[in-house]
Amino acid sequence: MQCRWCLPQARLGWSWLQGARWDARGILHPLPAFAPGAKTSFFLRGLLPAGRASPLRSFVGDQGGLQESAAQPGSARHGQMMLRNVASSDAIQKHRKSLLDWFSQQPNEERQFGPSFSLDAVHVDPVIRESSLEDILKPSPDPTVQNQLQAPDSRVIGLQNLFDADACGRQVRTVVLYGTVGTGKSTLIKKMVVDWCHGRLPRFEVVVPFSCEDLSQSSGPISLQRLITKKYLHLRKVVPHLGSANLSTLFVLNGLERLNLDFRLASTELCCDPSEPVPPTAIVVNLLRNYLLPEASIIVTTRPSAVRRIPSKFVGRYAEICGFSDTHLQKLYFQLRLSQPGCEEGGAGENNNLVEMLSRNLERHNQIAEACFLPSYCWLVCTTLHFLHYARAVPPAQTLTGIYTSFLRLNFSGEVLDSTDPTQISMMKYVAKTVGKLAHEGVTSRQTCFSEEDLRRCLEGAMKTESELNLLSVFRSDAFRFFLSPCVQPGKEHTFVFTIPAMQEYLAALYVVLGEKKTLGQRVGQEVSELISKVSEDVAVVLSIVSKVLPLRVLPLLFNLLKMFPRYFQRLGSKDRDTIARTMATELFREEDYFNDDVLDQMDSSILGVEGPLRHPDDASDDEVFELFPIFMGGLLSRRNRAILEQLGCSIKNLAAFEIAKAMKKTVIRNGRKGLPPSELMDYLFFLHEFQNERFAAEAVRSLPALNLSSVKMTPLKCAVLASILGTAGHKVEQLNLALCHLDADSLRMLFPVLLRCKTLHLQLNSLGPDACQVIRDLLLHDKCAVSSLRLSDNPLMEQGAQHLAEAIAGNRSLRHLSLLHTSLGDRGVALVARSLAQNQHLQELNVGYNAVTDEAALGLVEVAKQHPTLDKVHLYFNEISEEGKRALQGLRTDRDGVKVLVFLTVGADVSSYWRHILSVARTNLPVWDRDRVQQHLALLLQDLQSSRRQTRNLWKKAKLWRVEREVKGMLGKIQQGAL
Repeated sequence: MQCRWCLPQARLGWSWLQGARWDARGILHPLPAFAPGAKTSFFLRGLLPAGRASPLRSFVGDQGGLQESAAQPGSARHGQMMLRNVASSDAIQKHRKSLLDWFSQQPNEERQFGPSFSLDAVHVDPVIRESSLEDILKPSPDPTVQNQLQAPDSRVIGLQNLFDADACGRQVRTVVLYGTVGTGKSTLIKKMVVDWCHGRLPRFEVVVPFSCEDLSQSSGPISLQRLITKKYLHLRKVVPHLGSANLSTLFVLNGLERLNLDFRLASTELCCDPSEPVPPTAIVVNLLRNYLLPEASIIVTTRPSAVRRIPSKFVGRYAEICGFSDTHLQKLYFQLRLSQPGCEEGGAGENNNLVEMLSRNLERHNQIAEACFLPSYCWLVCTTLHFLHYARAVPPAQTLTGIYTSFLRLNFSGEVLDSTDPTQISMMKYVAKTVGKLAHEGVTSRQTCFSEEDLRRCLEGAMKTESELNLLSVFRSDAFRFFLSPCVQPGKEHTFVFTIPAMQEYLAALYVVLGEKKTLGQRVGQEVSELISKVSEDVAVVLSIVSKVLPLRVLPLLFNLLKMFPRYFQRLGSKDRDTIARTMATELFREEDYFNDDVLDQMDSSILGVEGPLRHPDDASDDEVFELFPIFMGGLLSRRNRAILEQLGCSIKNLAAFEIAKAMKKTVIRNGRKGLPPSELMDYLFFLHEFQNERFAAEAVRSLPALNLSSVKMTPLKCAVLASILGTAGHKVEQLNLALCHLDADSLRMLFPVLLRCKTLHLQLNSLGPDACQVIRDLLLHDKCAVSSLRLSDNPLMEQGAQHLAEAIAGNRSLRHLSLLHTSLGDRGVALVARSLAQNQHLQELNVGYNAVTDEAALGLVEVAKQHPTLDKVHLYFNEISEEGKRALQGLRTDRDGVKVLVFLTVGADVSSYWRHILSVARTNLPVWDRDRVQQHLALLLQDLQSSRRQTRNLWKKAKLWRVEREVKGMLGKIQQGAL
């Protein structure tokens, strides 16, 4: 009789049948208390929706309803109807909603992609291959993309088909889903539960997920029913029916490697009662034995090393998660992830461009495709791109080191390498000690490819016990592929590289910062110090007792001297922190790296590739660059990253971080005062940003006399870094050079607080247009503006921009020197600027050269300049001024008219004292100016020189004119030959 599952097993039980009478026809006659109209279905009223009839009414109904139901082929049909109602009851729906709310929560690392980001929107199912215990036990080949899923006996299976009948037609009840770290086990399970909540997994009416990490924290006895209701309160009325043949139930056990299971009967007794309190591990073992709730289905996720903990006779199907073994899956993931609403900063066009560049790089760069075989690394690539290209959507405190640290937390959390090992060493601590050592050796020797001998030396060199050998075996099985992968470069097939190149520098930095880099003497001294510290208290007690009986006064004296050793060694330990600080400073200011791109551009190129490469993208460069190494060292010392590392089992104490920063301050700041190239200065600022120490950054920035970032492509992220670091000091910046930095109006808005405090500001060669002039107007009209010299040369400001600048000139009080050279102002733009000078009382120098200015506008500007109280120099060279205008301008005299006008290389029959300046301006700007037009202007200047030389009879003047004439002819010749 199937209805036994329909009744509550507590209180009511089968008591209502006691005393009931069956007649000869098999019809049940209940007691009067259960007669029609009696409150017999009280236990279902809270389970069924309001207004829905109880299924028991057909079973104990009046007027022949009972006889009619009993006349059908058994009462199982009524039990089935009842259980279907249970499955569709409010309790199940509330359970679905509760699970959906819980599993839809995203970690902080995902929230940067926008509030509308969801698992449904970006999930791409990894490839799942049906496996067997023989496949698990046999040695696996190199886990490359080419080896995955290409074996002739491999069979791909979908997530929906995991519980289909096996090849022999037997129903599958237990599925073991395994995969190495980073293949997406937890995400896949989360997506499966979310699908069930949305009704997309109709095979199961109830899904009960358990985290084995959560179960491992409980050791006290508890029943399965209590465990379920403790985790999922809404199921308290459904629990008695779980696991029945008519209520299909799925238990999800995620992360089985967290539990130390023992299937021996001597260790874990049999238990089939869901209400019996037993240890949580016993519940899991009996569920997997199919002894507890045998009708229920179970799916287990685990790492490969823990698969054999479950005897194969209890497993219906093994399935291996093989990641994104096809680049099409990788491209689909990138397309979905980078097209989220949080990635709209650059518009749909920029998003598509990023995806297209990334796709092309995946096709031609096999090593990147090899890394993105792991879905977790696809996540890291997308998160890094989001950090590099969508700075406005990224939290201000977000750092590159923080991304990598959070990435490791998402993949490892605080899990131990092997739950059966007594040392309980965390996975990340083991990785830092072993793989970190390999990474550091590679950084110091400028090496990215490692042989088997290198791996053995770093991974097996310190092994002394059976436990250490077992830990290495678990690491190779579960996490080796996460960090290291076979090199796919031709000729290097038998070597290994770090799966993500930057991970080598991160682990090397972690190895150093954790203090794992020690000499033999330091290791021995530490062990002796720890031994003495452990026994010192006990020995002190014994000696104090003995000294009262025997006059051995010398023993306490000797022991006190011995106790000094740990304190002495502790002082020596502080020297290690000095070494870490020196290592950081040395690596940060390596002169051989001075002329590389900044690290942010290097990361961007490594992910997106370089268009039109001169060499094969898989070919390593002759000299490897490790400029992220010191930056990661600084980032790991930040408070936020140290807190995350603490969760990973890698502790960096506050005192250690403080002492390292103190030791580093003098060395780093002293080296920072040196004249750094622009790209190296950007790296230095990025280091200060990653360090996340405002006091340190403020002191470092104040020591910089000038900031020259010319030719650095100032992306939104770099602008945010510059604004953040300079904002820590709040001091006046003597000079900030942002020439040729690809700035736009948005960049100027991000840098607005910094620009306010700059005395000399270079913004030339940035393609700034009229919209940027609005920002510059607001800047110059701000009451805290400190800009005294502003260069806007070689920007298409146009007449519209001149209107905004005219407003700024009229109301500004700090500006003394303004250069509008080659800004396409024209006559009308110059006229607007000239009219604004009447309201300005502070400008001293104005450059409007090379703006196609004609006689009327030039003479009008000069007339205004004559009346200006402080303006004494106006640049008008390379403009369209006629001979008449030239003569009018040459008649001006500084002592009489109060203004000096720079138009030509001559002043009457003599050489102008500014001829070098004019020719230097032409030579400097020639790459961005119209070469034909420059040649025309130089030809006019040459004619003027020759005319002046013929007019004068002074030999000294003739010699000077001839010298300048040769300079101009030399420039013209080089321009025509293309040499200049």
